[in-house]
Amino acid sequence: MLLYTSVSIKIKAHSDRFVSLHLSNGRCATGRYFQVIGNIHDIESYFGIDNALSLNTQIFLSHWGHLSIICLWVSGNLFHIGWNGNYELWVKNPIATMPIAHGLWDPHFGLSISDAYSSGGSDSAVVLSYSGIYNWLYASGFMKVNDIYNFVILCECVAVISLLLGKVHLINLEDMLQWFASKPWSTSVPATFYLPFRLFLACFDLSGLRLNFHIGVMIGFFSIAWCGHCVHVAIPASNAVQCLGRFIDPSNQGLYPFYTGNWVLYSLGVDNDHIFGSTVSNRSTVGNAQAILTFLGGFKSDTASLYLTDIAHHHLAVGILFVWAGHVYSSFKKGFGHRIRDVLFVNGNSGLMISSIGKSLHLQLSLALAGVSVITSVVGQHIYSLTPYPYLSFDYVTFVALYVHHSWIAELLMMGSFAHAGIFLIRDYTINPADPFMRRDVVSRIIAHKAAIISHLSWVCLWLGFHTLGLYIHNDAVFASGEQEKQILIEPVFAQIIQGSSGKALYAIGCISSYISSSGWVHSVNPSLQLGSKSFDSLLLPLGPGDFLAHHAIALGLHVTVLILLKGSLDGRGSKLMPDKIHFGYGFACDGPGRGGTCDISAWDSFYLATFWMLNTNAWITFYIHWKHLTLNTAFQFDESSTYLNGWFRDYLWFYSASLIRGYDAFGANDLSVWAWLFLAAHLNWSTGFMFLISWRGYWQELIDIILYMHLKTPILYDLWNVNIYTPVALSIVQARFIGLVHFAVGLILTYPAFIIGGTC
Repeated sequence: MLLYTSVSIKIKAHSDRFVSLHLSNGRCATGRYFQVIGNIHDIESYFGIDNALSLNTQIFLSHWGHLSIICLWVSGNLFHIGWNGNYELWVKNPIATMPIAHGLWDPHFGLSISDAYSSGGSDSAVVLSYSGIYNWLYASGFMKVNDIYNFVILCECVAVISLLLGKVHLINLEDMLQWFASKPWSTSVPATFYLPFRLFLACFDLSGLRLNFHIGVMIGFFSIAWCGHCVHVAIPASNAVQCLGRFIDPSNQGLYPFYTGNWVLYSLGVDNDHIFGSTVSNRSTVGNAQAILTFLGGFKSDTASLYLTDIAHHHLAVGILFVWAGHVYSSFKKGFGHRIRDVLFVNGNSGLMISSIGKSLHLQLSLALAGVSVITSVVGQHIYSLTPYPYLSFDYVTFVALYVHHSWIAELLMMGSFAHAGIFLIRDYTINPADPFMRRDVVSRIIAHKAAIISHLSWVCLWLGFHTLGLYIHNDAVFASGEQEKQILIEPVFAQIIQGSSGKALYAIGCISSYISSSGWVHSVNPSLQLGSKSFDSLLLPLGPGDFLAHHAIALGLHVTVLILLKGSLDGRGSKLMPDKIHFGYGFACDGPGRGGTCDISAWDSFYLATFWMLNTNAWITFYIHWKHLTLNTAFQFDESSTYLNGWFRDYLWFYSASLIRGYDAFGANDLSVWAWLFLAAHLNWSTGFMFLISWRGYWQELIDIILYMHLKTPILYDLWNVNIYTPVALSIVQARFIGLVHFAVGLILTYPAFIIGGTC
């Protein structure tokens, strides 16, 4: 009897586990495929990897595969430019000629449509290029279409080589050599036969690579190589010497000044009057423009871009610094870490503080993503103010599109950085109380103080939200009542002082200086304030109450995004509601108790919610930068209308949408018709996401799952339901979240390019 009872209990437990597994895996619906998203970063489980060497192999394989795709994509864009673009025509007059991406050969296009889409000197319908590739080719020394075709072939070859190198990393050469040595006929092979294979094996031995050294040296040598291209190809081309494909010495000095230490000769003979591609038929040499490495600063007046000689000098200096730093970094084993996986945090002579950090690929990836995100954001901020490409500043739509492009990339990279930092805390970070150093590391202190960090950050978000939105609502209310003089307008005094210290004389800094002259603070910051210095007067747009509110709104979005990500990551190891959360991994399904989880408590759920705040915050950033800095002749309109929300809607969003709304009208189609359709379609895509996000579709599914899960405990209902266990019931929560987020993100991101092109052309 006792044995029978024990067997019955085991059968019942196995039956319950079977039902639970089927429901948690989502086999009663298609949610099983979407739940993979929550754990998509668990590479080891996908490939059955049980050691770090195999994981590195998969990462290197993915790396070379991505490089191959990038090179193939670049070659495709360049091929279209060379095939049916207008590059050689554009080179003759880059300011007045519109660059063409590719042609439109549609037999359904009538004469009126072909005329509407003809531009850039074409006689047929074309798609204009807003990528800046023309300007990059121009700055690199490309002057003929034949040069572009050669570059296309080079990119194709690099793509093929990248695939082969990725395949090489899957080959275990040591096993091949052992197999070859085991054969009886291998004794007749000379020993020198093995030498190339040994060298090849040493080059691709992933376990012994000092990544900090090799990456630094690689970046350094590539930077020096680009300097060589600028010196021997781009700079001569800028002086009307068609030299692509052959080595040119533009300085007429060779390496003699380098060996003699007379490096100043490389900066002499600057030709400030030359223009890229200038037609000088009788010039066989560079002539009086002999400078190759300069430190002039500022812009060339004719191209509105940085000096190529300054750019060459910059890349040479950066390359030398990286090569030197790579050797220094690899030589101080105790101080900096011999390999990237050894040491990341050192405290004087205390030695290792966090032994698990250097072994975490997720933390390394998080730090790398954060660094690249900051660099990308800086590039976006300077692409219109310190452009390195000739004549790009004259192409208004292109540099606005490039700014928006880099802004979105920077935000997405930063989200990836936070996501992988959360995965590191949950999967890779371990606390060993027996180790005295583990009690003092930075990460453990952050986790110990997470309640204080989250509560303080929450207070900041609440303060910013209530005060910023309250000011906007108050100004909207008094403006709607016809008493706009009662608006609450706050001047950004501290930002104005900073601008005034840089030379902006609009704010009457003398009055401010006399008001606080007793402390002597302004005089100690910049004594030239009283002299009216105007070094940056024309470059700095004045700041007012609209800037004050916009910056605080952006700060609200940034702080809320960080709050959600930090709370999700720090609570991902465990919380008062769920102390053992760390055992469930980074992402467990938000699909109800029948499918292995509940809503809004996993780190993946926090990342999902933070994505919406990131998208909205980046939209506010691009709105502000576009309206304030990048629109044509509307700075005064921004100052008037940016202090209340209806001003943003009326004078920015709706005003710049007018041309897109008139893409089709009684007068027929125009060249903005396709962008008008994209504008409407992206809006539809964006609004469709709310059907999944706000209609509570997934939460009804959770209720259905709870009822089914409880009723399946009864034998009769289980027998009835087991027949159709693979039948989909309804859209699961994780499905609704995923589909809603994709619609929201794609619609939001694709709406703005159409808005930029339609409202700026």
